[in-house]
Amino acid sequence: MLLKKHWLAGLRIAVAAAALTAIGAGVIGTAHATDPRQDLFDKFTAATKGKKVAWVPVWLGVLESEWTRVMKANFDNYGIEFTMRDPNFKSDVQLQAVSTLINEKPDILIVQNPTTTLLARELKRAMDSGIKVIQVNMSSNTTTDAYVGADVPHMGKLLAQEAVAACGGGKGSGKVAILQGEATAAYSLDMTKAATEVLEADSSMKIVSSQPVNWDANKASEVMTNVLQQNPDLCAVISVWGPQTAGAAQVIKNAGKEGQIKVFVASDGQPADCDMLEQGLYTKNLSYTANLQGEAIVNAVLALLQDDRPAGTTHYAFYTTNYWVSGPQDRQYCFVVPKE
Repeated sequence: MLLKKHWLAGLRIAVAAAALTAIGAGVIGTAHATDPRQDLFDKFTAATKGKKVAWVPVWLGVLESEWTRVMKANFDNYGIEFTMRDPNFKSDVQLQAVSTLINEKPDILIVQNPTTTLLARELKRAMDSGIKVIQVNMSSNTTTDAYVGADVPHMGKLLAQEAVAACGGGKGSGKVAILQGEATAAYSLDMTKAATEVLEADSSMKIVSSQPVNWDANKASEVMTNVLQQNPDLCAVISVWGPQTAGAAQVIKNAGKEGQIKVFVASDGQPADCDMLEQGLYTKNLSYTANLQGEAIVNAVLALLQDDRPAGTTHYAFYTTNYWVSGPQDRQYCFVVPKE
């Protein structure tokens, strides 16, 4: 009996030790296999590292350079290969660049459309070939995987509401001039349409001019010279883009009407727009702050790379926030151009 008891006790100890060993091994194995933080990072790295992103702006101006700077810094950090083509405001060159890049098969193609139609067919071809497409700030007639940019109609409404507040209800003549951008650019079309609807809804307001100036300060100067000759009692100017407004603002200043004619500007946050406002040449800027917009473009790329759905089946929208700039206290809503 004594031997049997010793044998049973030894068996129990051996079984318990084996069980503990098995549990320990299971715990260790589970820890290695299901660490959620490491698993998430590994999936992100697999989806992004080594992927190819191509970018074709309208040109490499101050705004586009800021987008490019932010994109490059982030993509370098994530191990994403980044290619940029600068058409320098030449539509035929941009179309050719997009066509060539599609044939090179990047994972993501990012474009800034000069008009609603120029790239529309090629963007569809890109998605049909498996390339995901992001449109920035100026969209085409083709809906792609993502849009990143300002809520343009909302900006138009806000600018027009400022003009009504300054000039409507007998506070001034109620006369307003609208400086459009490129006549066929969605950004200009949508903002002008929204602003016009607000102004036309108020019987005390009158649009005396609404003309495209093609993003050109010299053209804006010519238009504003004619407008003031015909409407010396002009009360306000609405412009869809800051830099083009500089020419019109100088005409207003030369006419001795600085401060009398209110100038409300949609801005991408270029430093020059804040400078013009602080000099009294602009009344208020509605900024969508290009550096923050650049971060939104990066986030759109990362989201699409991690999304397993085929190109052309998602329709993300990343609308950037607008900020009013009315004085030096709002300077943070104009980005700083890095020194070389």
